[in-house]
Amino acid sequence: MDALRPGDPARIGGHRLLGRLGAGGMGVVYLGRTEAGALAAIKVILPEHAGDEDFRTRFRREAEAARRVDSPWAVPVTGADTESETPWLATEFVPGPTLSEVVARCGPLPTRSVHVLGRLLSRALTAVHGAGLVHRDVKPGNVLLTADGPRLIDFGIARAAEATALTATGLVVGTPGFLPPEQATGAGAGAGPEGDVFSLGCLLAYAATGRPPFGSGAVDALLYRTVHDEPDLAGVDDPALRALLGECLAKDPAARPAAADLDTRIAEDVPGDGASADWLPEDVARMIAERSAAMLALPDIEATVNTSATTSAPAPARRRFLALAAGGAVALGAGTFAAVRLIGDEPDGRSGASPAGRRWVIGVHADLTGAQEAAGRAQERGVRLAVDRFNSRTDKPFTLAVKVLDDGGDPARSVRVAEEFARDRDVLAVIGPTGDAATGAALPAYDEAVLPLLTVSSLQISYPARVNAAFFQASPSYAALSMPIVNRLLLRPDVERLGVLIDRSGGQAAYQAGYATNLMTPSLTTGTTHPRVVPAGTSDLGPVIADLLGHRSDALFYAGDAAGGARAARALAATPFEGPSMAQHTVMRPEFLERAGETAEGWEFIAPFTDAGGVSGEPGVPGAADFAAAHRKRFGAAPAAWSAEAYDVTGLVAQEVAALVGSATKGGAGPTGSPTATSSGSTPSGGTPSAGTPSADGRPGRAALVAAIAASRYKGISRTYAFDEERQQLVGQDAHLYRAEGGRYRYLGPAPKPKS
Repeated sequence: MDALRPGDPARIGGHRLLGRLGAGGMGVVYLGRTEAGALAAIKVILPEHAGDEDFRTRFRREAEAARRVDSPWAVPVTGADTESETPWLATEFVPGPTLSEVVARCGPLPTRSVHVLGRLLSRALTAVHGAGLVHRDVKPGNVLLTADGPRLIDFGIARAAEATALTATGLVVGTPGFLPPEQATGAGAGAGPEGDVFSLGCLLAYAATGRPPFGSGAVDALLYRTVHDEPDLAGVDDPALRALLGECLAKDPAARPAAADLDTRIAEDVPGDGASADWLPEDVARMIAERSAAMLALPDIEATVNTSATTSAPAPARRRFLALAAGGAVALGAGTFAAVRLIGDEPDGRSGASPAGRRWVIGVHADLTGAQEAAGRAQERGVRLAVDRFNSRTDKPFTLAVKVLDDGGDPARSVRVAEEFARDRDVLAVIGPTGDAATGAALPAYDEAVLPLLTVSSLQISYPARVNAAFFQASPSYAALSMPIVNRLLLRPDVERLGVLIDRSGGQAAYQAGYATNLMTPSLTTGTTHPRVVPAGTSDLGPVIADLLGHRSDALFYAGDAAGGARAARALAATPFEGPSMAQHTVMRPEFLERAGETAEGWEFIAPFTDAGGVSGEPGVPGAADFAAAHRKRFGAAPAAWSAEAYDVTGLVAQEVAALVGSATKGGAGPTGSPTATSSGSTPSGGTPSAGTPSADGRPGRAALVAAIAASRYKGISRTYAFDEERQQLVGQDAHLYRAEGGRYRYLGPAPKPKS
């Protein structure tokens, strides 16, 4: 949920608005609360469309259709005003995730779950059809999962079965991949209740296999396959379920069973009143519980404001408390910081304090004892080298020290680390955390303290919205990395279709990388994809590889972990396939080379980190020689992945602090008249004025430093660093190309970009 914006109303139809659930070109959906305390999802039409009578007619029809459906498995309408100046429609708010979210995060559902899902949704459709309506958009995104069963939502394009559609002739209404052949041909007015049954069959096949039965990719190709091809039900091993899906997906509407018939044909017990989510796998039940628990954080509990900040900042909205609850921060108690290991709190460099006696701290929030220990240690070393370099200046305006705290990769410990850094007023900025989950958990504490946080290895596509915007993602996200992946694999004459294997063992990193690659392929190229999702722990990838090749995949991209990547490499080596193969950069661990052996040879990787030390025997990247030499001298080894990136962002922070200190001195120039530089050089900040009042010793305010970093441009070893204004993510998709050769990862240079 996002915070309300300045132009948003405070109340709608007796509902106090709490935040934004979503927005589109036609309207905004808010989370609201009635005076009695009930939560509601409120769809409000934008003013520019409220005056369009045809649009208002469609919205009025949606409200009327939803009111006519009476089923515990369809979300009920709780209020509406379709005739007011600002039309709105409120439905009961269900905090559960959508089916599409669940399958994306947890993989395909087991057979029993699919049976329960089918039986209860067939009851919802029976109620829809009994009211004389056709839903016309039954898809995973329109089904919410709760402990006691699913809920069908969104009657936005539903219509009376006998009515004429209010759409242009030939317009496809619905969601490609989940609509029936009669809708795929554009004959929207002719799609009846049988079409909803076909869509339900697509939905259940998706739930059972993790992919739509008619594939994905370009819309026209998808529609063609829906009309002409047989559904892909590979992976549906239960004979009864496979037979039922085959009937639902019949091309002839008359050959499909009615929704009411499905209820009687699925002999699966369904959850009773007050039931737990035992009809779903444990990880899905946990996901539902997390959403429900987050809703408990919504009552009137105001988030606190860090009054010790040097500048005033907007008070955090209530939605920040929701993010805290979801991240587990509300479970913390007093004195729990003892579990966090303090690595160091000492000045780096050998030249002593600055002439002014000012000593400030750069924090390192890292995983030094968990699964990402190697990356965390590499980042710590990069920060220390950057601080060494700054402190070696004879004319430095202040001295920097490094304070390192280890979260062990645990989100709960990550929160405690963030709180400790936030309390330490000498900490100017923090580099880290190392992993995605640790970053998401720590964000609220850093945001409330307006403490600049720069991560180089947490690459999620999005994070919960922040009030004070103190977080900077200083590396390309999984989505941004998909662009060079697609360019490398498909911009060649011998590749037309990319097989995308998403291994849920890789968690959110695998899903986001695989999903983004699948999504970007038709956007960036004329090629198509054939995606497959496998549950975590799948030991035999042979059948999945065979399926990808059987669907004419000319190239293969694996998104997952090192162990799964090795299984994929061995399975692929057992086939005649000779095309290009690539794995997500998370696979680039010694484990992949050890387990895959000779079958790893030739696999490529697009990575967000550079080989600054030439560890593979290659010349490395321009400007990295001094850094690599300093690293070897200080630590007795070449720099590892992520070390150069941490070195870069520390240099960026030092540059901006020096510029702020300089602007606060008489005449507005620092002691040297220029910002600090790294071995590769640096470019000055864009002249951002101080956004806050310095402390008595001249230390810049945290909010001022946040503003300076946001406007900065910095030339580092790995890339040029600049951040977009809206989300403060790294601008650009610069990445690096590696190949497995001779039992090692060989650096091939910057990832190639398309010519246009």
